Amino acid sequence: MPADTFDLIDDWGPEKVVCVSDRRTGMRGVLVIDNTARGTGKGGTRMSPTLTVREVARLARTMTWKWAAVDLFHGGAKAGILGDPHAPGKEPILRAFARALANEVPHEYVFGLDMGLTERDAAIFVDELGDRGAAVGLPRALGGLPYDELGVTGYGVAEAADAAARAIDLPIAGARVAIQGFGAVGQAAAERLVELGAVITAVSTARGAVVDHDGLDVARLVALRAEHGDDCLHAYGSAVDADHALATDAQILIPAAREDVIDKDLARATSAALVVEGANLPTTPAAREILHDRGVVLVPDFIANAGGIIAAAHSMDARYSPFPVVPDIVFAMISAKMRQNAEMVVRESRRLGLAPHLAARAIAQDRVREAMRLRGQVSVAGQVS
Repeated sequence: MPADTFDLIDDWGPEKVVCVSDRRTGMRGVLVIDNTARGTGKGGTRMSPTLTVREVARLARTMTWKWAAVDLFHGGAKAGILGDPHAPGKEPILRAFARALANEVPHEYVFGLDMGLTERDAAIFVDELGDRGAAVGLPRALGGLPYDELGVTGYGVAEAADAAARAIDLPIAGARVAIQGFGAVGQAAAERLVELGAVITAVSTARGAVVDHDGLDVARLVALRAEHGDDCLHAYGSAVDADHALATDAQILIPAAREDVIDKDLARATSAALVVEGANLPTTPAAREILHDRGVVLVPDFIANAGGIIAAAHSMDARYSPFPVVPDIVFAMISAKMRQNAEMVVRESRRLGLAPHLAARAIAQDRVREAMRLRGQVSVAGQVS
């Protein structure tokens, strides 16, 4: 938690930080609208028992760069609820959160899905506000595009991994891949990578990890996850500590769970030639520098996991339409954008001699800066940096 909310503010944003609470339900939450120079604030909504305002602000800033990097016209924003998403009494808390943000939603922000929330939760937001445009990620029965069911984000992570691997002359066929996290993103990434010919050697959940250097049976893991959830690894057999997924010998490492899981020690020790950030902010700044110095290519989160926001962009466009979004159109755009951007980041990183995060952020910042300039938000002499 920052000493003062003002400490969050720099030349880019945030433009608005709204903290809300409800005495009856005990709801506490926050909305951070970071930068809307390129369009309405849009980003996922998460629920976590350890949520902080700073965490949501960091994620909102990532959304600013993510929208700009894929060159789609929304601004960065994020919302969060402090609480256990698996505890009883979730629905009243969701409804209280939606009511508290009725001034901002859907005119300045639209609810989406992130850690701890499901398509059903998006439906609750819509019902509470009486506005179909209040959320995206709705169930198919309500005309939505169910991101988790379709696996759009994980599919995009796999496409980015394949493109980046090609750019560094690492054939994806036969490549050993370790995935930290086997939720909606990790599972979909694993399934697509198997289709592309990769060998998944390790996966983990909050309950542990399974490792097999000859390759895991991903189809069996998927079936077990549907039955056992995070305990699928124990049902699979030979489960070990969850940290083994990040530390195992692999050519491609995909962190697809929480923030800051790749630290300096792991960055020094990993055998991976390529790290693809499936989660938001999974690599610490110090670890990024070490990976770059070691010659390990890293595809940044706001490039690699942008498949979800491409789906969200289609859903935003169709919020009030009677016609459902066609998934094939969404997947085609995800594949094209993910591959193009992953290759671009690797190429620009090498050309400029910069770490990929810096090269990618420079591209996104240029686009946001130009939008701010055209709106008269900065003078030529006072360009944001």
